[in-house]
Amino acid sequence: MDNLRIAKIIIVFSSLSYLSVSFLRNYNSLENIEKRCILKFEKDFENNLETSHEEWNQILDLADNNYLKCMGIPQY
Repeated sequence: MDNLRIAKIIIVFSSLSYLSVSFLRNYNSLENIEKRCILKFEKDFENNLETSHEEWNQILDLADNNYLKCMGIPQY
């Protein structure tokens, strides 16, 4: 009976380890990182009609810098 219990414990831990590694690999894929960053900073790109051209350019620069930071791309 003890051997069966030990086998069950090993199977459960092995399954949890495999699922954890699979999740982290999928979560940290470049496509998913890009999707998360786009959704996170999408609101910065909404154009208000009352916004001046200079202010709109500053908003776009800030959103672009935030997106690059989110993606982990070094800025100069």
